[in-house]
Amino acid sequence: MQTPECARAIRLPACIFCTAAALWGSWLVLVGIAQPPPDRPVNRGVRKGDWPQLGGTPHRNNVADKQTIPTEWDIKTGQNIKWSAPLGSQTYGSPVVANGHIYVGTNNGGRVGRDVLLCLRESDGTLLWQYSCPTPPRSREIHLCQIGGLCSSPVVEGDRLWFVTNRAEVICLDTEGFRDGENDGPFVSEKPADAADLWDEQHEADVVWSFDMLKELNVQQHNQLAICSPTIWGDVLFICTCNGVSENHKKVPAPDAPSFLAMDKNSGKVLWTDNSPGENIMYVQWSSPAIGVFDGVPQVIFGGGDGWLYSFRADRSEDGRPILLWKFDANPKGTIDRPKGGRRIPILAAPVIHDGLVYAALGHGPEGVERPGHLWCVDPTKHGDVSAELVVDEVVVPNPQSAVVWHYSAHDQNGNGKLEFDETMHCTLGGPAIKNGLLFIADASGLIHCLDARSGKQHWTCDLLCSTTSTQLIVDDRVYVADTDGAIAILSLSADLSKSTKMVNQEDQFPDIRVPLRKIDMELPMHTTPIAANGVLYIATDNRLFAIAPDPQKK
Repeated sequence: MQTPECARAIRLPACIFCTAAALWGSWLVLVGIAQPPPDRPVNRGVRKGDWPQLGGTPHRNNVADKQTIPTEWDIKTGQNIKWSAPLGSQTYGSPVVANGHIYVGTNNGGRVGRDVLLCLRESDGTLLWQYSCPTPPRSREIHLCQIGGLCSSPVVEGDRLWFVTNRAEVICLDTEGFRDGENDGPFVSEKPADAADLWDEQHEADVVWSFDMLKELNVQQHNQLAICSPTIWGDVLFICTCNGVSENHKKVPAPDAPSFLAMDKNSGKVLWTDNSPGENIMYVQWSSPAIGVFDGVPQVIFGGGDGWLYSFRADRSEDGRPILLWKFDANPKGTIDRPKGGRRIPILAAPVIHDGLVYAALGHGPEGVERPGHLWCVDPTKHGDVSAELVVDEVVVPNPQSAVVWHYSAHDQNGNGKLEFDETMHCTLGGPAIKNGLLFIADASGLIHCLDARSGKQHWTCDLLCSTTSTQLIVDDRVYVADTDGAIAILSLSADLSKSTKMVNQEDQFPDIRVPLRKIDMELPMHTTPIAANGVLYIATDNRLFAIAPDPQKK
């Protein structure tokens, strides 16, 4: 077994990477459907039990209830493995499930440079169709980090799905492909002019419409990567454009290009854009928007590449412009912007909405630098600049309009006056998951933190002994965490450390430590988030998707 010191030494922070409803008039008013319930919005036209977008719902809270998911399986013997299906060689797109299909972004295994979205049959993993496009040129740092493939998780409603490509395109597809005997339009030129004779329409995607953000909006994606997973309110599709800095990190090539975008989901028409982060984008914008209803007002909440949270009305705009409700600076005031040490960092994980509150954590891209993390819980019913502090005449002062409910960055759990490694919050690319008043969040340095969701009080931390770039999944009374060493850690949903973890004996020179109750070997790294749908756990490794469910013969 690795010692904690050895495990921390081999962690790979440089590879950390890898979530206006429209009628035109003087105002854009809410579309002609009932509002999704404030506590748990759902996608239209998908089955109960499906997982049709990142986080399952626009709240982005990665929790699945009332599902009998195994806590033991073996990919070598096939124990509790319902099926597995091949992916590419690099998979960063977390799977979604809707109406009998599974969608997952990957590459094509390196045979030809293409980014791919696969559509598989939910029952057995059979490939139904795929969308593919040429992989754009990537920087040296991304090649070194081995980040590749289509990274956006789609959102699905009825027979349509939407996602963002690494070529700065928003794509709408027909979920049936060409198997329904139709070529849905207005886009009807799926077959390339130079396509080989073996081009098989039945296994290709049917593009309904596409929108080129580079051509139309001058969006410049850093490193040609798009991590945003869209979400929907009524007939409006919300996108984080992934506009970013130049390859050398020295400037933002297109500060006037939008960071946040609202589109008509049916036609692809742009409803409004917002470029609030502007030239203050620090690295990339990989966060995905979340939507919730607070005091009867639908809000779409974006995490910006400048480290701010932005909330806009989701149901209307004014003269084609978004209505900003509030904004929140997730970096403590006085944090230096540019120097190597202590600089501001962006929000990369999707905000999470739970029980009327918004939760957001800071993260960073594949720079190879360990940075302190910050997790915030804010009240979304306030207006204006609701940051914890303000800068007045170059002096930092408390903000009387602050929306902070609580803030977590570290806790001296043993009371020795020092902050140890396992008492500190580190940067994260994954968001929190919340259930039964407990919040779990795994940071990129390999710690999983258990907090009180209402107060921010730390209950405990546990060292996974390797890094993780995904969001943990809560299913009933278990917490599942995927790591970059190729293991799934399983813990109990409990504020009691002794119930959620177990003690292991170390060699004489190291103290005994607490580790997850169980770790299951998946053989290859995982950079995606586990999901659960219709009683099945889905886990995507770099090159394979596993469907895990209890063996019916052993019930």
